Amino acid sequence: MAEEKLPTQKENFAEWYNQLVQKAELADYAPVRGCMVVRPYGWTLWENMQAGLDRRFKETGHVNAAFPILIPLSFFEKEKEHVEGFSPELAIVTHGGGEKLEEPLVVRPTSETIIGYMYSKWIKSWRDLPVLINQWGSVLRWELRTKLFLRTAEFYWQEGHTAHATEEEAREETYRMLDVYADFAITDAAIPVFKGVKSDTEKFAGAQMSTSIEAMMGDKRALQSGTSHFFGQNFAKAFDIQFLDKNNTLQYCHTTSWGLSTRMIGAVIMVHGDDQGLKLPPKIAPIQVVLVPIYKNLDEKSRVMEVADNIFAELKGAGIRIKMDDRDEVTPGFKYNDWEMRGVPLRIEVGPRDVEKGSVALARRDIPGRESKSFVPQADLARTVSQLLSEIQASMLRQATEFRDANIHHPKDYAELKEVVKDGWAFAWWCGSRECEAKVKEETKATTRVIPFDQPIDTGKCIVCGELAEKKVYFARAY
Repeated sequence: MAEEKLPTQKENFAEWYNQLVQKAELADYAPVRGCMVVRPYGWTLWENMQAGLDRRFKETGHVNAAFPILIPLSFFEKEKEHVEGFSPELAIVTHGGGEKLEEPLVVRPTSETIIGYMYSKWIKSWRDLPVLINQWGSVLRWELRTKLFLRTAEFYWQEGHTAHATEEEAREETYRMLDVYADFAITDAAIPVFKGVKSDTEKFAGAQMSTSIEAMMGDKRALQSGTSHFFGQNFAKAFDIQFLDKNNTLQYCHTTSWGLSTRMIGAVIMVHGDDQGLKLPPKIAPIQVVLVPIYKNLDEKSRVMEVADNIFAELKGAGIRIKMDDRDEVTPGFKYNDWEMRGVPLRIEVGPRDVEKGSVALARRDIPGRESKSFVPQADLARTVSQLLSEIQASMLRQATEFRDANIHHPKDYAELKEVVKDGWAFAWWCGSRECEAKVKEETKATTRVIPFDQPIDTGKCIVCGELAEKKVYFARAY
C-alpha cells in the first residue's frame, strides 16, 4: 500500500486527502453511509489529543461525566431555535424491542437538551453553582455530504456544558474555553488559529453568541476547529434550570457549551501534510520516533540489533514514543517511505558503520530532502532526541504560520475580494449586515469565518456596500 504514490496536493487536494487518510491507516469508510471506522493509528492520535485537552479542562476546574445517547424527541421542541437548526440532521428511533415507542427518541446530535434537563434536577441553590461538566463521546448528525474526519454522520468529540449564576461568569467561561482550544491548537497541534466571534448567521443554533478558532488548511480553505458558545438563559428557560440566589430569589442560570471534535485530526492532516504524506507534530504523534536497523547479513544483524535494542530501551525509558521497525521482508527504502507517509516526526537509522563510529543517522520529517539528515553520537541520545522533537514541534508551527500569513490578503474593493477568496483569505471591513454577508456567500462561496477579537482601533468602509464598518472579518471558503 505504501508503494502506491499519493496524488500531489496540486493535482487534486481532495483526493490527496482521501487517499492519505486510508493509506496511513487513520480511518476507513464504514458500511453505513457517511460513517467512519477510526483505525488504531488514528485513534491513538485522537487519544493524544484527548489527553492534552482533558488535562487543560481539569486544570480549569471541569469534571467528566456521561449522558445518554438517546434523547426524547420532545426535548428538542422546547428550544425553538435549537430544534430548527438541527431538524434536518436528526436521526430518530421509533421502535425498540420489536415495538413502536410511545415517544420517538433522537440519537444525540449534541447534548444541550438532555443535560439541561438533568441540570434542572440538580441545581437548586446558588451554592450548587457553577456546574462545570465535560463529556467525551460521539454524536450523530445526518450529513448529506461527508468526508472522513472533517464531516461524518457520527463523529467523536468532547462537549462541555456549564451553568452559572451570572451572565458575567458565563461569558468569562465562554472565552476561557476558547482560550483553552487555541492553546491546544497552537501548542500541541502546531496549528496557528484566529480567535473571535461568529456572525449571527454562522452562530450555533440556540446560542446568543458563538466564538470559534479558525485555521487555514493547505489548500487555503478555512476550517472551524473548535467552538465555545454563550447561551444566556435560552436553555435555562426552556428546561427550567433555576436556583435560589443569596437573596432567596428564584433566578434562571446562564449556560455555555463548547466542543472540539475529530475534525481536528483532519486539520492536522491538511495543515501539515505534503506530497509524501502526513507530518505529525511530536506532541500528539502516535509514534514520535521510528528506529530502523540496517544490515545485510546475520553477522551485521547481531551487531546492529544489539545497539538498536539499547537505543530503543533508552528512548522508551525517557518517555519517548518509539517504534522499532525490524521487518526483514521489506527494504530500508520501503520503510523510510512508509513512515514518512505516516508522518512520524523523527527517524533514527543504525547500520554497521554507525555501530563502528558510535553514531546514528537522524532524519526529520518536517524538513524535505537531504537537509533533513544529520549524524549524532549515540551517547546521551535520549536528550538529543528530546531536544530535536521540541525543535520539530516549533518548526511545524512556524511553517504553518508563515504559510497562513502569506495567504491572507487585504482587498481594496469588492472586485478584489472576489478574486482573493478563490485562493486565499480576505481580511476586510464588514458593516455587519446579513445582506452583505449573503451576497459574498452567493457570489463567491466564501463565508464570514470569524470576527477576530484583535481589531483595528479605527473604522472603515464595508468591502461590499461601502457603508460605515466598525469591524474587520475574515472571509474564506471553508470545509
